[in-house]
Amino acid sequence: MKFKTALFVTACSLATPVLAQEAPTTAQAEASEDREVLVTGSRIKQDPAKSALPLEIFTNEDFAREGINSPEQLVSLLSTNGNGADNLASNTDVVSGAQRGTNGLSAANLRGQGSAATLVLLNGRRVAAHGLQGSAVDVNQIPFAAIERVEVLKDGASAIYGTDAIGGVMNFITKTDFEGLALNGFTDITERGDSPIYRLSATAGYGDLKSDGFNVMAAVSKSWNGILRGEKRDFVNGNQPNRGLSIDTRGTPIATAFANGANALFAPSGSLLSGVPLLIPGTTITANGGINYLDLPGQAGCESFDGGMAYDDALWANASARYACAWDTGRAAILQQPLETLTYYARGTVALGNHRAFAEITGSDADSSKQFSSNQYAGNTSTLPLYYPLNALTAPTYNQVYNAMVAVFPSIAANYGRPIAYRWRCTSCGPREYETNTKTLRGAIGLEGPLFDGWDYRAGASYARSESTSVLGTGYHYRGVFSSSARANASGIPGAVSGGLDTRAPIAPGATAPGIVGLLNSGILNPFAVTQTPEALAALDAISAEGVTLYGGRYEVKQFDASISGSLFELPGGTVQIAAGIDYRRESYSFNGSAEAELARPEIFNVAFDNANALTPKHRDVKAAYAELLIPVFEPLEISVAGRVDDYSGFGSTFNPKVSARFTPVDWLMVRASYNTGFRVPTFNQIFNGQTLSPNPTTNTLVDPSTCPSGVVSTTNPACAAINPDTLSGGNPNVGPETSEQYSVGIVFRPAPRFSASVDFWSIAVDDTIGALTLRQLFDNYQFFGDRITRTGGVITLVDLTADNIGSRRTKGLEFALRGSVDALGGMFDLGMNGTWLIEKKERFLPTAPYSDIVGVFSYAGDLGLEWKHNAWVSFSKDDFAVTFSQIFRSGYDNNGLPSLANNQSATRPDYNERVDSYITYNLSVTQQIAQRFKLTAGIKNIFDTDPPFAITYDSNSGAGSSWEPRVADPRGRSFTIAAEVKF
Repeated sequence: MKFKTALFVTACSLATPVLAQEAPTTAQAEASEDREVLVTGSRIKQDPAKSALPLEIFTNEDFAREGINSPEQLVSLLSTNGNGADNLASNTDVVSGAQRGTNGLSAANLRGQGSAATLVLLNGRRVAAHGLQGSAVDVNQIPFAAIERVEVLKDGASAIYGTDAIGGVMNFITKTDFEGLALNGFTDITERGDSPIYRLSATAGYGDLKSDGFNVMAAVSKSWNGILRGEKRDFVNGNQPNRGLSIDTRGTPIATAFANGANALFAPSGSLLSGVPLLIPGTTITANGGINYLDLPGQAGCESFDGGMAYDDALWANASARYACAWDTGRAAILQQPLETLTYYARGTVALGNHRAFAEITGSDADSSKQFSSNQYAGNTSTLPLYYPLNALTAPTYNQVYNAMVAVFPSIAANYGRPIAYRWRCTSCGPREYETNTKTLRGAIGLEGPLFDGWDYRAGASYARSESTSVLGTGYHYRGVFSSSARANASGIPGAVSGGLDTRAPIAPGATAPGIVGLLNSGILNPFAVTQTPEALAALDAISAEGVTLYGGRYEVKQFDASISGSLFELPGGTVQIAAGIDYRRESYSFNGSAEAELARPEIFNVAFDNANALTPKHRDVKAAYAELLIPVFEPLEISVAGRVDDYSGFGSTFNPKVSARFTPVDWLMVRASYNTGFRVPTFNQIFNGQTLSPNPTTNTLVDPSTCPSGVVSTTNPACAAINPDTLSGGNPNVGPETSEQYSVGIVFRPAPRFSASVDFWSIAVDDTIGALTLRQLFDNYQFFGDRITRTGGVITLVDLTADNIGSRRTKGLEFALRGSVDALGGMFDLGMNGTWLIEKKERFLPTAPYSDIVGVFSYAGDLGLEWKHNAWVSFSKDDFAVTFSQIFRSGYDNNGLPSLANNQSATRPDYNERVDSYITYNLSVTQQIAQRFKLTAGIKNIFDTDPPFAITYDSNSGAGSSWEPRVADPRGRSFTIAAEVKF
């Protein structure tokens, strides 16, 4: 992948300026005059060509060449960025825990330390975390049209910017002295014509700081991301049993019948399949795992409906479901989340003699739609009593299903006329959808200038907020019965009981009972058909919960900072410089929701309201003082020492130092090193969230790990019987801070003026890691978490997954940067590579537990540690013309094996691949300056239309995942980009 301006500032002394653009950046322009500017990671003005910080710089020219339309796309292409569920493709499926509130969120995850450990700045100051999640910054709120450059510091910066800058810093720097008018347009359209991306922006400015003494500028941008559904890409295919992948659901668009017993309201005598023997012919196995009439001998087969497949009873160790169907839920997931974003930015700067004052305001307004598979209605005898009746409307369908089943199971003839109990995927209801609006606002003022000879000051204040509201879109309907005694008691309806009718819910036309339960039990909606009558669809609309508020959150940051810097005294290597400052910020977070409000209204089926997590505004004050000392010991050796004291309300004080050094024995060689510590406090959610008890999953893939080492469900071995425990999730007021210690050592070569190479080794050790175990992680380490597992009668019935300090993490890697250029063919060839080799990534969940190596190993949650990532490029430029060819490489990793086959016994399937293939794509772009004011860039992304490699990512416990990995690959395929810029 070619980033023409990707360089380490530490290597600037070894390379001529290479940022190919019409005009230098502000930092370069100032550096060309006095060579001393502020760079990300330091408070002391210095020559960027001599800084000891590993920094990458990107400009708008790079974005246009690479078809980068948003900060999210830039983040995803950084080789140093991790592979977490931080982008709009990876967090749009069914998710739980902290990822539940990531509607519309894209975050940075430098060095794989997590989005909460990556600090995102705008012009060197903080912005507010996302209003729903409250821990990570949504990078797409950044005013991309106003950005002049992005500086990515690949090193800890806790001693400079704050204790949470553990993974690194992304500093988005805006234009500050723009004159004229610039109009930009961008399109990115796939070869298939779907999921288009558009962006329009305008930037205007007036006044020259030097001659006029002022500058005012403004920028506005509007972008659109079109939707891309899983069904539009062939590589999304959960029905690949030969490769060890099949979907564990029996909720299908054509209903699967079950032998549910009686319900007093809708089936007083029981159901069609209840109370009679259902032996599968030729076996001693009872078909109580569901019977789909399409899968019976002589019928059309499960494949006859879109996304259908025969249930893989061998893979899921459930022989009782031999005649069930399954459905490819991944086809309903969104591969590119529809997103519409407006961002704006305005800044005024005034020169007051040698001083400068500024005021800026920026904001965004984004609408996103998070969609996933349609609701599965798994009927039972109490809280979701679903029975398809026999009446004049339903008789043709009823008899068709009955005749197919009675031919195989003649015993059910005795029950003819009883309603059919079933489990059903209501595709006619539409995909489940959360529509989220997020508004951000940030204002800042500042003043800077000289104090006296050799000393400067810098002071500023800012206010930032992010406010999000999610409402229900399609796919959700009022239940119609009470799911619990608590809901019934809170309803105020005389005699209301669990499983009784909730008369507050609307009644669909033609139904005699409320909600979706009443509609389904009327027979108006046909669960044995894919298409529905207009009357049935109108009835669905009548009980829809579309537009109901799901939840909302608000995050605010108020900050004030002031610093001074100047010269102290001379040493043989130069002048000793110092910077010192203070920093105060107040962070506030609130999350709306009310358990009482939810109980007081008719229940909506299967909605994660998170009312237990309602928070009145919580506040945190952070007071800090810091100092930095730059010591040029002698000509080849320079040492920087920094320290910061932070006082967190509720957590006390912490001191974090940083020491860095560079040694330049000869002009063509530089050695650099750094050491620093970090201290990250829990998020508001991790402390204050309520604790939620989630009901048993509908799968049967879990076993008691203490009695069943194989992990495989068995119907004949009681020690390996399937279990379905409840899970307890939420906050923990006793969560403490996590601490980190990290160091790096690097070397930079410049054997020739136009060639540079660097390599940096880095190590990050994090202890008392803040987080929450997943169900799989806890079961894999059950021997260390006996206090988190509750047994009733010897059977696991409850698992505690609340937040805590869960052990330690160790990460080590090497980062490479290569660059060279040569004159040829009347122009210049430029080539280079940025790569990251992850040497070690291991974690443990308790101090007494052993470390687990997770480099190149699939994980359902968290960061996927790829061993090697690089972006490589070669370009040719001549006069006003440039062409670039680039490669993106992401290494493969150990594939997942579905849990019902222990120790990756999915390999027993003939085409199972133990390793996921590497993901390699190529891009091409051509830029032509047409006259002085017009520039056009055209490109092809993913030239060879490479699909994401096959990977088993399906998780039966959540129903999420499919046959590819969104944390690694781009699902869009080959696309064509055009970027145009007109200047006046």
